[in-house]
Amino acid sequence: MTVNGWIQILIFIAIVVALARPIGGYLDRVLEGERTFLSPVLGPIERGFYWLSGVKPTENQSWWAYCGGMLIFHLFGFALLYGLQRLQGMLPFNPQDMAAVAPDLAANTAMSFATNTNWQNYGGESTMSYLVQMAGLTVQNFTSAATGIALAAALVRGFARAESRGIGNFWADLVRVTLYVLLPMCIVLTLFYVWQGVPQNLSPYVEATTLEGGKQVIAQGPVASQLAIKMLGTNGGGFFNANSAHPYENPTALSNLVQMLSILVLGAAMTNVFGRRVGDERQGWAILAAMGVLFVVGVFITYWAEAGGNPLLTALGVDPSAGNMEGKEVRFGEALSALFAVVTTAASCGAVNAMHDSFMPLGGAVPLANMLLGEVIVGGVGAGLYGMLLFAIVSVFVAGLMVGRTPEYVGKKIEAREVKMTMLAILCLPLVVLGFTALATVIPAGLAGPANAGPHGFSEIFYAYTSGAANNGSAFGGLTGNTMFYNSTLAITMAVGRFAMIVPMLAVAGSLAAKRKTAVSVGTFPTHGGLFIGLLVGVVVIVGGLTYFPALALGPIAEHLAMLNGTMF
Repeated sequence: MTVNGWIQILIFIAIVVALARPIGGYLDRVLEGERTFLSPVLGPIERGFYWLSGVKPTENQSWWAYCGGMLIFHLFGFALLYGLQRLQGMLPFNPQDMAAVAPDLAANTAMSFATNTNWQNYGGESTMSYLVQMAGLTVQNFTSAATGIALAAALVRGFARAESRGIGNFWADLVRVTLYVLLPMCIVLTLFYVWQGVPQNLSPYVEATTLEGGKQVIAQGPVASQLAIKMLGTNGGGFFNANSAHPYENPTALSNLVQMLSILVLGAAMTNVFGRRVGDERQGWAILAAMGVLFVVGVFITYWAEAGGNPLLTALGVDPSAGNMEGKEVRFGEALSALFAVVTTAASCGAVNAMHDSFMPLGGAVPLANMLLGEVIVGGVGAGLYGMLLFAIVSVFVAGLMVGRTPEYVGKKIEAREVKMTMLAILCLPLVVLGFTALATVIPAGLAGPANAGPHGFSEIFYAYTSGAANNGSAFGGLTGNTMFYNSTLAITMAVGRFAMIVPMLAVAGSLAAKRKTAVSVGTFPTHGGLFIGLLVGVVVIVGGLTYFPALALGPIAEHLAMLNGTMF
């Protein structure tokens, strides 16, 4: 580790924290339908959408109506994307004559992008036409991201409202977030990426002659526009197979910085929205601080692991001073590669500028652990906040048990119904991750996937299902996932990871919204100070650690111990 590397990391963290409050204020006004500086331009468009669709934006939906609208919307999105892929060979904007996508891969991809996972069992530039990339994948990137923010807003309203029968209007939230937040920011980001050297065209691929006289096909296309929402919406699906390690998708150090900021900025700002809505911004800062503690620890471990180099290569006489550069781009180095890996898995993004499969065992364990903790360290846009608020409910419940009082959080009593629904939302992820991992390690179809034997091969399988359930989408690249078994089981995993958590979470929101506000008393546990932050971090780590430690011991930990003993996998 170097001083220069830590300076870059600290500058990045400082920028994220500095942007959280101003962007949070803007998001708060948008979600509550208040006037913004874009209202004169976008207001008529917003009202036009409501008129065409027959939506009444002032209608206050119950939690089940809100949930029903969200589920129906995603069902149609899944069907549309599946159809585009299956008809790809007959549709326009396909200069490379890409054939129709196979049924199992099309279903996996449709579920992946509809759930904001963006797991890719294919190479983008060799599989998807420009039309599918633009009208299919990019559109789902917008809608899935807007849905995440809308769902977080619904839970925040549950805490903020008193004796209310509703938690907002899904259709109004979806339209407002897309129009006033995602689209304007992505237009600016697209122009920035084009300036940095990212392609944005509809031209056929170019054939170039190399210095050795060979022929090379250089892929291009509408990359910048997909890249913008891929990062801002914490989607992560790359136009190119190499994702943000590709020089056309992440050409410079400046583009790398902006991509990392795009991944975290909206998720961090949503904590400020929470604080504003409940009338105490300190509550939002406490949530962000708990996220920050986990984030900094993860960055330290990953950077330390990657900066030390590979001891097996060091024993052969290789100079370890450059760190472990296998699978990394020289233009980013181990510091920014480690930071990017933690950023993309602390959020539910999944974009990569280095290959996680090539990280040291402990370096690869941190991205895995970030996802196993429920991806609440900032998390996906909106998803990170509602995930952390569910853990906050568990934390105040534990605190209430300690002192023998009914637990309260930001003025709402936490009772049996909220705790049951919260635990259902939290425990559905381990069930699907551990279940499918166990299945894949004992049947031939599953064992055919990993490229490595031993603990690392187990980690490749475990990482895949963790990534799917966490709606992250990154991968240990050694796994061959484009098979009927992995396409189907990962599609199920992604659906459970998204919707099995959302439904009970919205039930919690509806239950809280119907309750009265409880006045602060001398016995109220303060939830804005260091004690609560420590308790919240402890609950997140303990729940994740107790649930997944046996699997971690079989994978990264076993691999690390084997490497120390001089064994290569």
